[in-house]
Amino acid sequence: MASLASSSLLFSFSSSPSSSNFTSSSLFPLPSSTLFSSSSSYSSSCLVSSYVYSDPIRSSRKLALSNFTVKAVAAEKKNVLIVNTNSGGHAVIGFYFAKELLNSGHGVTIMTVGDEASDKMKKPPFNRFSEIVSAGGKTVWGNPADIGKVLEGASFDVVLDNNGKDLDSVKPVADWAKSTGAKQFLFISSAGIYKLTGELPHVEGDVVKADAGHVGVEKYISEVFSNWASFRPQYMIGSGNNKDCEEWFFDRIVRGRPVPIPGAGMQLTNISHVRDLASMLTMAVEKPEAAGGNIFNCVSDRAVTLDGMAKLCAKAAGLPVEIKHYDPKAIGVDAKKAFPFRNMHFYAEPRAAKEILGWSATTNLPEDLKERFDEYVKIGRDKKDMKFELDDKILEALKVPVAV
Repeated sequence: MASLASSSLLFSFSSSPSSSNFTSSSLFPLPSSTLFSSSSSYSSSCLVSSYVYSDPIRSSRKLALSNFTVKAVAAEKKNVLIVNTNSGGHAVIGFYFAKELLNSGHGVTIMTVGDEASDKMKKPPFNRFSEIVSAGGKTVWGNPADIGKVLEGASFDVVLDNNGKDLDSVKPVADWAKSTGAKQFLFISSAGIYKLTGELPHVEGDVVKADAGHVGVEKYISEVFSNWASFRPQYMIGSGNNKDCEEWFFDRIVRGRPVPIPGAGMQLTNISHVRDLASMLTMAVEKPEAAGGNIFNCVSDRAVTLDGMAKLCAKAAGLPVEIKHYDPKAIGVDAKKAFPFRNMHFYAEPRAAKEILGWSATTNLPEDLKERFDEYVKIGRDKKDMKFELDDKILEALKVPVAV
């Protein structure tokens, strides 16, 4: 569905504004935006008789039109390249973005790092790439450093790098995109580049870590492209994700095990459904003038505590949960390996996307987690044999018995 601003509407008048008497029921309100489902060549027109136009500045002036034609030209459809990582939580962003673009009528090629025959491609979301192909998209594999050879002769309106974390990785893609005439360059950065301060949530413009690789990329693309945008995601959930988020909690809850959470459990974080991230990216493609030159926190608009996440996962599973808090340093475990989230307050606000793009979040954790648990059971992960060695070490130190 393409959104057309009122400035895209073409008006033609076939009669003079000489007047007749009209009642208020004769008025035809023209919305500030009109929605059309169409290709780039589609246009729609409607004929409205006896239209009275009220000038907001000169409210007393009336313009009567016996024939008023509204013609709308659909928003331009783009040819988009997604350079997608082959591992980690960000891989699912490219998958959802591709499907969102295709659903909106855009052309999509997704280039994934590596080899199509590798074991990584047997895992989600890569084993679902047939969904992209069946919707009309193209899939290719290769090294981003060799992008010119992999996509020889091809050109795109928009290029998204959803792979590189530093300039060495992204520069070959950015330089190739520039040389082939890409009009817009998008980059998946990370909200992890913000410096921790006493004021939260993080908003666009907050101080960042100067030595973070993503910062160097953002600086470079801002110098090379006249139209660029960077997106800073946090944690995400959604079907096809290959990095544990909600699954980490489900694994323990369904087996009746305590859920060990570092610290007090009141640390705030942000978890977004990946469909929201894809919708934000798609809006940037369809509103390039608005998105250009901006950084967007690619997150939902609500935070959740670590304890709250455990409780929401338990509710989704319809099971009780026993939470145990611990001090990682006292026990001698690395919280980064023992727990899927940062052991600190870590959340951002999508202020720029709301104000600049008119974007709104649809993430609803209670509902989304129920859907995720249903799939968790469907794929049989609840019955999978698992070891919890780090958990056992933590629980032993806390003198918490664990049923075998």
